[in-house]
Formats: sequence, C-alpha cells, structure tokens
Amino acid sequence: MSASLKFLAFDTSTDVLSIALSDGVQTWGYEGAGGAQASVQLIPSVLDLLAQAGWTLSQLDAIVFGRGPGSFTGLRTACSVAQGLAFGAAVPVLPVDTLLAVAEQARWDQQGESQQDTPLCVLALLDARMDEVYSAAYAWQGAALGWRALQDLQVGKPETVALAPDTLASGVDWLCAGNAFVSYGERLPVDMPRAVSRVVAMPTAQALLRLAPALFQAGLAVPAEQAMPLYVRDKVANTTAEREVLKAAKMAEHIAAQAASGNPV
Repeated sequence: MSASLKFLAFDTSTDVLSIALSDGVQTWGYEGAGGAQASVQLIPSVLDLLAQAGWTLSQLDAIVFGRGPGSFTGLRTACSVAQGLAFGAAVPVLPVDTLLAVAEQARWDQQGESQQDTPLCVLALLDARMDEVYSAAYAWQGAALGWRALQDLQVGKPETVALAPDTLASGVDWLCAGNAFVSYGERLPVDMPRAVSRVVAMPTAQALLRLAPALFQAGLAVPAEQAMPLYVRDKVANTTAEREVLKAAKMAEHIAAQAASGNPV
C-alpha cells in the first residue's frame, strides 16, 4: 500500500468482525466476533486503533468498508458507521465488494508478496444462509493490473454455482475460496480446469487495505452519504439486530459530532 495514503478499513458482513488501520508502512488491526456483536464492538475498536496509531479520523484519506453481499444486519452496521464517521471527519468512503476481498485474501494467503505477478483466478464463495451461496469470479492479472471481474455476483443454491465457459482461461490456476465449504461441501459442483484445493478465506480488513490504493486512485471513493450496502437478494429483517444497528448509527453520529467540533477522535 502506498505510504502516502492512510486508510481505516472494516468488514462486518460475516460472523467475523475485522478492522484495520494503515498508512502503508505500519498496520494496526483487530479481529473479533461479528454478527450481533459487530454493532457493539465496531466503534470502540475503531477508536482504540486510532488511539494506538495516534491519528484522528480527519487524517484519513478514506474509510474503506465491505459493502456486501453478506449479512443484511452486518452490512447496515458497516454503512451506518462508515457514514457517521466519514461525515464528521469530512473524508470519503470507499465501498468494496466482499467477494473481491475474499479473492484478495485467498490470493495473498497462497502467493504473498513473492508471487505478485503470477496470474490467478478465484471463484469466491460466501455462505448466504437460507441454504444459498454468494459467488463471483475474479482474475488476478499481476501487481500492475490488479483484479478483473470475470463473472457477476450471484446468489443461489449451492448446486447452481457454476463458471461460465468463457471464464476458464487456459493455463491459469484457479482457487475456490471462501467460507461456504463447511456448510455445503460436496453440494458445490464446481468444475475447475486446473483445480487447486479449496481454501478458507474471509473478507478481512487487511484484504480491503491491499485493495484500497488502486480503487482509491481509480476514483472509486464517494461522499459519505453514498455508503450504501450491496444486496443481491431481497431484504430479510431481524428486529433485534435492527435495533442494534440503530444504536450503532446513533453512536457514529455522536463520534461525527465530536470530529466536527474539532475534538480529537
């Protein structure tokens, strides 16, 4: 990541809460329980990381968050907190697809920094609950070109997951990555041309940080009010969780007010 850019990144789309802060040289991170706990832990953990770094929100170049697909409540938590913090600090937000973050985390786990220019394709899969799977395919083209989407986001029964024939690039290794394997296992009929073992990968904040510089420089950061979730199926409400999201939004507004008044956050 460029040493000239400072990002706060978080993902609350799964059962894991992942937060990280970095200037490209040093990184501070936190990982804990997601789900219903995310709305309670997210803001205090963000403030703790900022304190460790000695930064205020206004020093950030952008607030990066996983926009979905994923848990409906988790996505609303991420959006409301990103909006509140970004408004007060007068910084933009950078929404990132969670399945792209899964692909990036899988690539990093397999290749690290030593194989940045080795082409790789990833079919990213996340458990969508309700006996369904979120899926999308991406191609890593090397450090200079980054990621390219091969197939649109989809949601459906595990048995329906498939790669379009024109995505099967000859001579390029594929990974099947995500968190859907424990729940659905052999129900995923994925036929890979040069199959590599399935790998567990989550949309981590560290993956968001690695993706952020290229996306930011491509002009994909947007004003705070455009921090919107990406849904690929109809809303499913959870009354208790919705109340927790509203609490998180109010807390974010309070933090935003502090930042607007010039008080360090």
